[in-house]
Amino acid sequence: MDDFLRNRTFDELQRGDTASIVRLVGHDDIDLFAAISGDQNPAHLDAAFAKTGLFGHVVAHGMWTAALVSAVLGTRLPGPGTIYLGQDLQFRKPVAPGDTITATVTVKEKQPQKRIVVLDTACTNREGEVVLKGTATVIAPERSIEWPRTRLPDVSLRRHDRYEALVKQARALPSIRAAIVHPCSAAAITGALEAREAGLLEPILVGPEGKIRAAAEAAQVSLDGIEIDPVAHSHAAAARGVELAVAGKVAVLVKGSLHTDELLGAVVAPGSGLRTERRISHVYAMDVPAYDKPLVVTDAAINIQPTLEHKRDICQNAVDLLRRLGMAEPKVAVLAAVETVNPKMPATLDAAALTVMAARGQITGAKVDGPLAFDNAISVDAARTKGIVSPVAGEADILLVPDLEAGNMLAKQLIYFAGATAAGLVLGARVPIVLTSRSDPLSARIASAALAKMAAAPYPAEGLPA
Repeated sequence: MDDFLRNRTFDELQRGDTASIVRLVGHDDIDLFAAISGDQNPAHLDAAFAKTGLFGHVVAHGMWTAALVSAVLGTRLPGPGTIYLGQDLQFRKPVAPGDTITATVTVKEKQPQKRIVVLDTACTNREGEVVLKGTATVIAPERSIEWPRTRLPDVSLRRHDRYEALVKQARALPSIRAAIVHPCSAAAITGALEAREAGLLEPILVGPEGKIRAAAEAAQVSLDGIEIDPVAHSHAAAARGVELAVAGKVAVLVKGSLHTDELLGAVVAPGSGLRTERRISHVYAMDVPAYDKPLVVTDAAINIQPTLEHKRDICQNAVDLLRRLGMAEPKVAVLAAVETVNPKMPATLDAAALTVMAARGQITGAKVDGPLAFDNAISVDAARTKGIVSPVAGEADILLVPDLEAGNMLAKQLIYFAGATAAGLVLGARVPIVLTSRSDPLSARIASAALAKMAAAPYPAEGLPA
């Protein structure tokens, strides 16, 4: 493509002059147009709805096709300097994803007194059928212009299909109760009500009743129909939440406005009743727009410098979660800075050991491989370039990080640089524990609740996926 845009002045234009552009219609084009215009008509976006319509399939917005006419006028004929005055449009046939559309403009009439040009406009599909027809009226440029093409931004759609599927799956399960521990802020109260309204959790608010009601008032929400279990302070709230879980009165704990250490301290305290033989660990279930499937990062919040034994538990906790979500054999990439074993780099030794432990049945239900550098873990091309033959490389479902610092930085880089959304959950205790942040978007809070509900649900009679 030429690096410059060039126009045709009014004086240069002749009747019959023509120009065209060709575009392939993709689902992303339709979704982007819907996002920009706000036109959420399900005929354009929902295949199930569109199937019941006149055409029986999703159709592109009519104005998406019309925008191609504008593109020809502004960049080809007459080109830069053109002023669009008017356009009439007739939509003749539907445009579907996968269609190739050619937009053409043809000079029909010139009106010298004001440099007005009337052009026939048409868009055709690959069969040559006219899908759009009309007439454009413009003011043609007076002087010749040659201008460098502007580099358009790279745009990637951030879809939420992965979380939506998870939430739908969780909603179908029987209702479970969750202790919201010390919900004494507007954010904590709002989060509890959001999970309730989404059909995921039935909250019990555990904490000082006066502070809870004050937080609800600040959030301008009603607590009608919601149980409050009053205790004096945050330490008591953490202890009471654990008691409720041990007694089977709640199946999930949700951190409110107390410190994480305060809640987890009550969970792992000697004799708490919630400890298991496993080390507790944190997972971020991430929706990364640039990755073609969900991705779990562990552990980025609890275990500062995990030992090999701790890493085994951290790995197994994450694997068991994904198997509960229906993944038969998750792929675990044990991360290090390099993909070869180096005695001077303990992370590579642990990664190699974990790989062997999985082969020997000390980690079950997953394919585990390491050490793998981050690029080799998530990029098939990167792994191929380095000659790495692995059942995990380039296709990881779980990234097992060397330590908390690496995990925390990786997760936050994915959130802030890659546009990821992260749902957080603590595993390894007898009940799942939701850890959310005030900065989490609604989608992450709802996904965290859905994850907790899935993790808390009893296994079906047939057990985990084979």
